[in-house]
Amino acid sequence: MNRRHFLAIAASACAAGLLHHGPALAGALTQFAPQQGLIESPVRDYVSRMQNFDAPDPADIILSPERFSTLKKATARLARTERVVGHGNFYILSFDEALRLADSYPSIGTFSKAEKDLLDEIFHTDASVYGFYGTKPVTRLTERIPQREVIKVPGMGNWLFKGKPEETWQAIQQIFGERVILTSGVRGVVKQFMLFLNKAVVSEGNLSLASRSLAPPGYSFHAVSDFDVGQHGFGEANFTARFTETDIFKQLEERGYITLRYPQDNLLGVRFEPWHIKVLS
Repeated sequence: MNRRHFLAIAASACAAGLLHHGPALAGALTQFAPQQGLIESPVRDYVSRMQNFDAPDPADIILSPERFSTLKKATARLARTERVVGHGNFYILSFDEALRLADSYPSIGTFSKAEKDLLDEIFHTDASVYGFYGTKPVTRLTERIPQREVIKVPGMGNWLFKGKPEETWQAIQQIFGERVILTSGVRGVVKQFMLFLNKAVVSEGNLSLASRSLAPPGYSFHAVSDFDVGQHGFGEANFTARFTETDIFKQLEERGYITLRYPQDNLLGVRFEPWHIKVLS
C-alpha cells in the first residue's frame, strides 16, 4: 500500500466514521470501550500516533474495567504456564496445549470461561480496529508449530524455522560471529499472546497502544518465518531505533540482508523495527 492510497482510505474511512470502529468491530462495541474524541484529520492523527507510539490517543480502544481485570488474570495464568513448561518451550506452545496444562497443573489453574472468551475475542477481532493494518499469517487460534519444522539455536534460547529462516540466520552469523545475537525467533500464538497482553496490562487495557508496539496474536510473522537480531552487549537498546547506530545493522543493510517488516514511516500502524528481519513476503 503506498502512502497516497493509504491517506485516501484513511480520509474516506474517517468521514464514514469507520476508521477505528468499523464493521470489523461488529458485535464487540459492548466489549471494547473507545475513549471519547473525534479525529478531525486522519492523516494528522495517524502521524501523531506513530510519532508517540507509546502514548495513549483519544481514539484508542480500551477494555472496560471488568474486562481489564479478566485480561490481567489470563496474563498471569500464561506467565505461570511459562514457568511450568520453561521459557524455550513456551515459544512453540500451542493454545490447546496451554489449556490442557492449565487444567492439569494446580500451580497454573484452569482458564475461566471469561478468560477463554476474551482471548478468543482478541484473536479473532480484526486488528484494524486497534489501528494495526498488517496482514494476518495465522488465522487459527489453535494453530500448532510442529517441532520437526523448527530448530533450537544453540546458546540463544530461541527457535528458528528450518529452511530459509535458518539459512538466513546462519549467513548472518558467519559474517559477525559472536557479535550478533538472535534476540527472538519463532513465536507461536501463545507466546505472542503473552507479549501483547503484557503490553496491554502495562497500558491499562489499551489494546490500540499495545498494537503499536507488538503485533496482536495471529498477526506476527514470527509465527511463520521472521526473527529479530541484535548486537551483543547492546542490551535493551537492541529494541529501539538506536539499533540503527550499531555496526551489525549498518553492515547487514549494506550487504542486503536487511529487509524490514516494519520500516521507518510504515503505514501498518506499527513502530519502526530495524531489528526485525523479514524472511518471507
